Amino acid sequence: MMDVLLIEDDPVHRAFFREMIEQALPECTRLLEAEDGQIGERLAHEHGVSAVVMDLQMPKRTGVEAAKTIWKDRPDTSILFWSNYADEAYVRGISRIVPEGAAYGYVLKTASEERLRLALRSLFIEQQCVIDREIRGVQQKSQDQVLGLSDTEYEVLQDIALGLTDRAIASRRSLSLRSVQNRLQQLYEKLGVYQPTDRNHAFNLRARAVSIALLRKLLNRNALEQAEAELQQWISDPRHGYSNAKQQS
Repeated sequence: MMDVLLIEDDPVHRAFFREMIEQALPECTRLLEAEDGQIGERLAHEHGVSAVVMDLQMPKRTGVEAAKTIWKDRPDTSILFWSNYADEAYVRGISRIVPEGAAYGYVLKTASEERLRLALRSLFIEQQCVIDREIRGVQQKSQDQVLGLSDTEYEVLQDIALGLTDRAIASRRSLSLRSVQNRLQQLYEKLGVYQPTDRNHAFNLRARAVSIALLRKLLNRNALEQAEAELQQWISDPRHGYSNAKQQS
């Protein structure tokens, strides 16, 4: 016996994946459906669902946000992400929240029906992680020791995209000002921000870094919305006193 929760805002895609689930999982005794992440979170909690299929880009709550809430409630939940996008922003967002030992999958909407059915059985019946080859490539690129951004460099990238000064980043990340500046330099080098003809004056380096990151899909709207929400939580936290402090350049 198995309950499966399908979270997808597009009714056509939802109907298609409903059919895939019915074909691939005869063990499914109840299929619950939600048209956005917020409803999905509620249904997952109310019914104690341990098998979830969800889109990543949805209104109200993104797939990453909904998955974070679901996994916090039930860390053993298996989640199959189904998306049009292989953005590194999504790959990093998911990798940050997967509980240790949890099985999950990331399959693109361009996958064949056979691939989708196989992914459903591999994840929900055999408890094997299922990651599309294109997604694996993005993961490997992000983990590259030379060209890939480290987690700390990626945090700095998000912070400058949110408009934080060096001092604000240092306060938020518990770093020295020198450490922040060093990480910015490493970030600029890896993104190729510097121009061969002029390393200092051709561009606003922060704006250029964010622009390149957006073009390379290191950042996207959903990732920035989530980063903004986390920033507002940090600002409002009275423990560090930043909400009343003056930001200095």
